[in-house]
Amino acid sequence: MEYRRDTIRRMSVVSSVLVPYASYLRVYEPLAAFGEPERGHWTRYARRSDLPTAQDELRRSLAGLVPTPPVAVPVHESGDAFVAVVDGAICVCPWRTRMRGWLALSELGGLFPATVLDAMLPPVVRGQAAADHERWAERNPDARPWIRTTVWHVPVRWFVLFDDEERECVTAGAAGVEGGRLLRYRTPMVQARRRLARALRTLRETVDEGPLTEGLVEVGRWLEEFHPRAMVELDYGGLVHALSAEQLTADRSAADVAEGLAALRSGDGDAAGAAYGRLADRWRAVRDLQSSN
Repeated sequence: MEYRRDTIRRMSVVSSVLVPYASYLRVYEPLAAFGEPERGHWTRYARRSDLPTAQDELRRSLAGLVPTPPVAVPVHESGDAFVAVVDGAICVCPWRTRMRGWLALSELGGLFPATVLDAMLPPVVRGQAAADHERWAERNPDARPWIRTTVWHVPVRWFVLFDDEERECVTAGAAGVEGGRLLRYRTPMVQARRRLARALRTLRETVDEGPLTEGLVEVGRWLEEFHPRAMVELDYGGLVHALSAEQLTADRSAADVAEGLAALRSGDGDAAGAAYGRLADRWRAVRDLQSSN
């Protein structure tokens, strides 16, 4: 009975604080970017007719939190990936669930109160996972994730990589759209790098060094790790279920970021402030949903 109560309590914690309000920045690389035998694995994998979805990934990543004691990070690395066809070429975005689990675990302390964190993942479980990560990192110093995740918002620095014309928005049920809703951007890697470099130059010429500049530098270093013919995707993920159809339709965050940067380049501080204000108000309203949930 105690086991059952503990399991139910943990499932309640997980469902209330983690599912499903996360957004994702993903990189899809062409098969040529991978060496053997990994290239062969992804070539065969892409031919599957039952490719898993984003919800499948989410369910699998959370499944380890239900048992007692919970499994903070998978014991084995995932062999799954998201697959896309870019200009006729198959591209894959490996999940790397184990690596991302370690990275996410290191950030949990800043997201949840200690009591919630201890109920979800006891200190001894977190400590063991951290030790495992340290040993793994020593053996894999150059490893990097293909997917970045944030909860209850989309970082401003991510929007810099995209143009408003690359926005795809679905607010009602559509064939092939999981959950009936979608808001995402997709762009070639070369475009993402070009926009990031131009934004950095603008910020350094017009404003003091700050979090946005530092964040762009960090994202730029990450993008440099990938094949130049890769595709970059920003996916609102579960956030589309926290917003109304009207809010999704009105959300032009990439356009607001581009407008603000253009205003800075032209010396129009008022216009830049107005664009940033729209962006800040929009995402403050989304973040407020977290505390009301």
